[in-house]
Amino acid sequence: MTSSETRRQDAAGDAPVRLGHRQITTVMSGLVLGMFLGALDQTVVASALRTIADDLHGLTAQAWATTAYLITATLATPLYGKLSDIHGRRPVYLAAIGLFTAGSLLCGCATSIYELAAFRAVQGLGGGGLMSLAMTIVADITTPRERGRYQGYFMAVFGGASIIGPLAGGALADRETLLGIDGWRWIFLLNVPLAAVAAVAIVRVLRFPHRRVRHRLDYRGALALAVGIVPLLTVAEQGRTWGWSSLPALLLYAVGGLGLVAFVVVERRMGAAALLPPRLFRIRAFRLGVGLHFVVGIGMFGAMTTLPLYLQLVRGMSPMEAGLATLPTVAANLAVTLLVGRLIARTGRFKVHLVAGIGSFTAAMLVFATLRVDSPLWQAALGMALMGAGLGASMQTLTTLAQSEVPRTDMGAATASVNFFRSNGGTVGTAAFLSILFSTAGGRIAERLAEARRDPAYRRLLAQPDNAHALAGVLRPGGGVDLEDSAFLRALDRGAALPFLEGYIASMRLVFLTGAAVALVAFLVAAWRVPNLTLSDE
Repeated sequence: MTSSETRRQDAAGDAPVRLGHRQITTVMSGLVLGMFLGALDQTVVASALRTIADDLHGLTAQAWATTAYLITATLATPLYGKLSDIHGRRPVYLAAIGLFTAGSLLCGCATSIYELAAFRAVQGLGGGGLMSLAMTIVADITTPRERGRYQGYFMAVFGGASIIGPLAGGALADRETLLGIDGWRWIFLLNVPLAAVAAVAIVRVLRFPHRRVRHRLDYRGALALAVGIVPLLTVAEQGRTWGWSSLPALLLYAVGGLGLVAFVVVERRMGAAALLPPRLFRIRAFRLGVGLHFVVGIGMFGAMTTLPLYLQLVRGMSPMEAGLATLPTVAANLAVTLLVGRLIARTGRFKVHLVAGIGSFTAAMLVFATLRVDSPLWQAALGMALMGAGLGASMQTLTTLAQSEVPRTDMGAATASVNFFRSNGGTVGTAAFLSILFSTAGGRIAERLAEARRDPAYRRLLAQPDNAHALAGVLRPGGGVDLEDSAFLRALDRGAALPFLEGYIASMRLVFLTGAAVALVAFLVAAWRVPNLTLSDE
């Protein structure tokens, strides 16, 4: 980039705003409410998703409710970066809150798992802005060295949401009805008053100068990106049903590939107005930051989706009990996030924390991969603590890495790109990991069930009236099992349920081993390729 181009960029966009600590914390008070809204939604839904899926008779299709949200959030995130550069952060942030609220109301009225997925997609259109715009605004008003400290507050918000979300989700999912409405529906309906409070806070505190950037909106890029991503993510979700080499899967591979090629061509032609400006990818720190966000996002979202299923399906916990059991993750995440943020602000160094964080997350996946039906709870708690510490140290430092060498005038697009790649990784991780789980669980359960049935004592156990009634409709004539609704596990005798639990845990171990392999790739890249930068205080 030439010096004249740099001067023209510096004359556009949000001008650097130097605020004191008190002014920054005032702005942060509004931002954390908006981010809390998005973070709480993810954690509260995850803890109750099994109950929701059972109620809507779609356990094996539950990934759609998560991936639909992540797909639209992923696609919308880069647009929010551009829109906020053009129109200012506050009006675009308020629009994101409005879309998120509308989606929440619709989710509360869903009557099937696919309807819920469609409404979660609307939610995601708003949720994509709640996260990325908050981080962009912090980058607008802080220096690179200060940024780690204040972004640490956002990670603390995630920690708080991780405590409140599973407990609230579990409590509501455990209630059959509340004020005449299914308990789980309140998970979405309660977003409405929270969103109103967040909107009022944003209007009151988010007041600093904005210089309009005269960009065209890259609608063609957004369309090409949608054509590229949606088919590939659909295959990730449905491949186990269709077959990975079936005609529908091959057609979607082709459409997705053509869409991604078209996206690259469009972005090069759009230049400065591109949705994901190609010039950013010439910055090494940015390339590494967004690439690692994608890889870590695969493992993070995959683990966060699978772990509640282990606690509820295998350990037999209620949604609320499963939420309480995840407290080691929350406590470790909160403590490490705040500590690392202060250390970065003091020293300006972040690579050591990034590498240690990804290493800790890799170790957590390996611990989860050793879990068995009868494993002591402390073993799972150890993995959760390692995962919380790893995410606390790595996620904020990855964002800092990606932003470290980006001009302020590109900060909106850059931060949106960071969230785009993390969300994309999360979408891939959720769809692929749940696909691995449910594509292998049926066969492994059938194998263990056939083996157990050779024992006369087990056949007598299945013949008991309560067990026979619970398994009615679950066992298929050919020896297969119907896993659309897991409610039967709660009614089965523990001995009768053992083959089912062993089949589930065998598939979950495969999922966690896959997550460990993905995290190990990120660890090796971070250790060897991330530059050991010292952040500036200007």
